[in-house]
Amino acid sequence: MGLNAQAASNVAHVLTEALPYIQRFAGRTVVIKYGGNAMVDEQLKAGFARDVVLMKTVGINPVVVHGGGPQIGRLLERLGKESEFVQGMRVTDAETMDVVEMVLGGLVNKDIVNLINRHGGHAVGLTGKDGDLIRARKLKLSAPQAEGMPPEIIDIGHVGEVESIDASVVDMLVRGDFIPVVAPIGVGADGFSYNINADLVAGKVAEVLGAEKLILLTNTQGLLDRDGRLLTGLSTTDVDALIADGTIHGGMLPKIRCALDAVKSGVQSAHIIDGRVAHAVLVELFTDEGVGTLIR
Repeated sequence: MGLNAQAASNVAHVLTEALPYIQRFAGRTVVIKYGGNAMVDEQLKAGFARDVVLMKTVGINPVVVHGGGPQIGRLLERLGKESEFVQGMRVTDAETMDVVEMVLGGLVNKDIVNLINRHGGHAVGLTGKDGDLIRARKLKLSAPQAEGMPPEIIDIGHVGEVESIDASVVDMLVRGDFIPVVAPIGVGADGFSYNINADLVAGKVAEVLGAEKLILLTNTQGLLDRDGRLLTGLSTTDVDALIADGTIHGGMLPKIRCALDAVKSGVQSAHIIDGRVAHAVLVELFTDEGVGTLIR
């Protein structure tokens, strides 16, 4: 039984609306930070994999960077190791770092690779160790002390920030029609491995690749104003003002900062989108409405 006239018209409308976006982004790179619910719910996982394969099929070059905090937490729990957090960051001793590396670079990374390949793509998994992709330096946290005293520096172990990115291995894969899937583990000058926030890695990879877009999948609608309304179509000046007046705070702050840095460093636009919406990446890329906050 074929489509009725209304359904056929809806399908045609969707396809024709997508066409100018497909034409505009063909040959361009889009870096996607994959995490949250989209990485846990089976239907959302399958939808994400299909979105990425469809992008590649129409000539756009997706690069996926993923996190894996909950998966790391679960395995540490099974091993009887307590998770300790300081300022939202996991304290990572050498033993914990081994687990982080096994989970991120092994289980989670290969699960995503397998998922994309099952949906008809050609994905290749990497960590920052491959091709010297991510050079890291140790992240030092500081806690304010009593007045007149210097801040206390807190050592949280093998947690790093990005020192530099050499994206030539990613570039080579993209040109060979592969979809790179990157786990955010870097190597320090000391030869040790460091766990790095996946948003940060995605932002820096987008900068170095001169990406058209940086898309950060989250478990929220996007950026909300004080009345809970979704904000979109923001300029970097708007975002700076929202940070200054406290509208952007808490867990959203590092995400927004990362998006802002990317846009200020030449990425055309950054999107903070709701990964709980089916096919959120496609809707954001190929429709006029989108499903999150766009920063230009």
